[in-house]
Amino acid sequence: MEAFYGFIDNLSGFIWGGSWGDTQVLPFAPLAIFLLGSGLYFMIRLGFRPLRRFIPALREVWAGRKGDGDPNTITAWQALSTALSGQVGTGNLAGVATAITLGGPGAIFWMWLTALFGMALAFAESSLAIKFREKDVNGRINGGPMYYIKNALGPKWTWLAVFFCIGTLFSATATGGMVQANSITQTIVRSGADLGVGIPTWSVGLILAILTFAVIIGGIKSIGNVAGKVVPFMALFYVLAAATVLVINAAEIPGALALIVKSAFGLEQAAGGLAGYGMAAAVRAGVARGLFSNEAGQGSAPIAHAAAQTKNPVKQGEIAMIGVFIDTLVICTMTALVILTTTGSWIAADGSTTEYIWLAADLEASAITNAAYETAIKGGGWIVTICLTLFAFTTIIGWSYYAEQAMTYLIGEWATKPFRYVWVVVIFFGALAQVEFVWKFGDLANASMAFPNLIAILALSGVVMAMHKKNGDPDTEDGDSVMLKGEGVE
Repeated sequence: MEAFYGFIDNLSGFIWGGSWGDTQVLPFAPLAIFLLGSGLYFMIRLGFRPLRRFIPALREVWAGRKGDGDPNTITAWQALSTALSGQVGTGNLAGVATAITLGGPGAIFWMWLTALFGMALAFAESSLAIKFREKDVNGRINGGPMYYIKNALGPKWTWLAVFFCIGTLFSATATGGMVQANSITQTIVRSGADLGVGIPTWSVGLILAILTFAVIIGGIKSIGNVAGKVVPFMALFYVLAAATVLVINAAEIPGALALIVKSAFGLEQAAGGLAGYGMAAAVRAGVARGLFSNEAGQGSAPIAHAAAQTKNPVKQGEIAMIGVFIDTLVICTMTALVILTTTGSWIAADGSTTEYIWLAADLEASAITNAAYETAIKGGGWIVTICLTLFAFTTIIGWSYYAEQAMTYLIGEWATKPFRYVWVVVIFFGALAQVEFVWKFGDLANASMAFPNLIAILALSGVVMAMHKKNGDPDTEDGDSVMLKGEGVE
């Protein structure tokens, strides 16, 4: 088994860092170059639309709260919330700390860059998801990368759609389900222990499974309804909590920002001699954690956006851009600044005392965020506990829909309801399992979705550009291309 884990580590290291074991095979990280390059390509081809249309896109998000009563779709607001439910998860808390401990503060810079270019990718993939979604005979909407591969690229590309769906099931089960369930369970059990209360892990798993079932059994309408209410609340709660810490540590913010930028390029002196992280480590950790967090280019969020009540692909594409901004450029940034501005007495890796919490050797990466809040605010650890529980739970329900859609594509509509029961079982056992091994597959699972999706949207870039040029200001409702199952592309 150790040999297998070693292979997985080496393969992940090659994809994300260009290395195999201790050998640097390539001078660059293949997926990082592919992801950032694709994002830059779309950003330029779109004339920097994510920046030019940012404010109008915010207005579209707010206007998207209203629906048209269609029982088979959800509002644009709910679609964004569902996508955010999958995006905003443990990656926004533990993932940010992991990025910093693996790649130094500079990893945050590369997370920013991944998100900035990711906004262009989000526009491309989500507008394609609307244009090439399908409607079955019962009126149910199905969409996402597998459908724009099928309906736009044609039968010869079926293998790519299948590959994407298998990757989706892989990623959903590992990082979208089991890891999130385990994170919730361990957090609640640990919090109970702090209060002197012993909480059985099975009881947390059972309650979590029941709550999950109550939400997902109603399908996308139920998921969208819950996400539309919970996600805005949890995001606002966390932002206010983080803002409180940053107000307390306001004097440290300029230095933290300077440290992020300088460390991004391997300038060791930027951290006063404390950071021995190279640029390659910063890029690898930042891009990998950035993708894990905002999922731009991965192809998951378009599955949620495809179910939106809109007839304009471009409008929903712009709404999708805001999801990436909220996830990484707001929530992840605030987490990073909390970690980098909170100081105390910590034991560094070399045994010396340091004031930087992210250099502490006696803390796991997942505990660094908790310790930062606890140090800054009395009882601040509970903020992390509450937020992590909400973040992880909404991720579970969001990814259940992604997995369900992948299963529907691979097997058929009949598999939809049985799969929901299977998902509940996955969540229960994920709460009980030792999931360290699952994390080893996390980056590979993300890559198995990102590669086929990036290939598809690049192949369809001409379609994206046509929609972009036709709807420079998407005030109309033209352009919808929903097809009945079995029909050809319009």
